[in-house]
Amino acid sequence: GTRVSRERLGRRRRAIPFRRRQLRRYVIDPLRIEFDVRCTPERAFELWTAHTGAWWPASHTVSALPSVEVIIEPGIGGRIFERTPRGQEHDWGEVTAWEPPDRISYLWHLRQDRADATEVEINFSAGDGNGTRVSIINRGWDALGRRGAEGRELNQRGWQGLLPHFRAAALGA
Repeated sequence: GTRVSRERLGRRRRAIPFRRRQLRRYVIDPLRIEFDVRCTPERAFELWTAHTGAWWPASHTVSALPSVEVIIEPGIGGRIFERTPRGQEHDWGEVTAWEPPDRISYLWHLRQDRADATEVEINFSAGDGNGTRVSIINRGWDALGRRGAEGRELNQRGWQGLLPHFRAAALGA
């Protein structure tokens, strides 16, 4: 075969252009949210996982229907989805860690393709008195490339609109 000397490789007029854009890595910090609720970690975990539909607003669903059910199937591999009154289902995610009453983690792709899922990890730990510290980490934005920063910002606003509903439900727990 033909041998090409290393000195001449890529040094001719028709050398392959180096494209920095193709090699660019996106580094996007995870969303980190912490807050306290006035119930035990056991109750907070149960409220988040088994009674999601009781506090999750319809405005944060695919169908936006008032009587939509929001379901988190318990255990690793459990589906997270909504079910409309007519029985239509929309997948939102999949449980990747199930450690009641301390932790749940899941892939999250509400209104997104499953391939664009981010990871949500929620820890419930004993706080002061009868309270619970809830810590949420939503990561994986960098895997979305250019869309990651915008997705992170949209989800941050989504969490801000969602969490007051959970806090209010925890008060009544």
